[in-house]
Amino acid sequence: MSEFEYVLGLGDDALIAAQRLAEWCSRAPEMEEDVALANIALDQLGVARLLLTYAGELEGAGLASAPAGGRPLSEDALAYLRDDREFRNCLLVELPEPDFAVTMAKLLFLSAYQKPLYERLVAAGEEPDGDERLSAIAAKARKESEYHLDHASLWTVRLGDGTDESHRRIQDAVDALWPYTHELFDGDHGSLRPRWLATVEGVLDEATLTRPADGGWTPGGGRQGLHTEHLSYLLAEMQVVHRAHPGARW
Repeated sequence: MSEFEYVLGLGDDALIAAQRLAEWCSRAPEMEEDVALANIALDQLGVARLLLTYAGELEGAGLASAPAGGRPLSEDALAYLRDDREFRNCLLVELPEPDFAVTMAKLLFLSAYQKPLYERLVAAGEEPDGDERLSAIAAKARKESEYHLDHASLWTVRLGDGTDESHRRIQDAVDALWPYTHELFDGDHGSLRPRWLATVEGVLDEATLTRPADGGWTPGGGRQGLHTEHLSYLLAEMQVVHRAHPGARW
């Protein structure tokens, strides 16, 4: 995997996660949560912008859908002018969130992965041959991911140790999403899984939830551009204005 593809994958994770979280605007179970999810979505979007800008500078005009002329790809070009097969996000972030419990379980799994990942990238930037630009972006994202993890953990416990209905919903969400978490640790990210497991298992225990067993079906392919149909629908909504009015300014 090239450095461009690696940074692009991180940026796509954050971008698609932001889009899904933004769908909860005005739909959260309480006003305070409405504001909280909007802020988390903006955090993810802010990091996505930094990562996609950096990815564009790394690649230049390497994508067929990029503007001509050899200029670096802009964050807008990468966000709005690629098709689904050109995205490199993990499958987890593109899955629909029809239930609040699904949103919290996804946020728990994602933030428990992003936090140690960003911490590792910060430390790697301090090495003699480290990527200082990526390290600086990760330093910003690390602080925000701590809040995301805390927020998701509190809600997971609240739902799991709440009513029978809330317990059932969050357990169903954890069970349904668990197979998708394995893709997070493909390749160089495999060393992050023990820490991720320790964090997630601690939250699940406190929430009186059962940790799903490993093995069986483990979907993947997102890093190679093989996605579920859900990403196509998400991109159609996210990209429609930019594609309808290319180059528009307001």
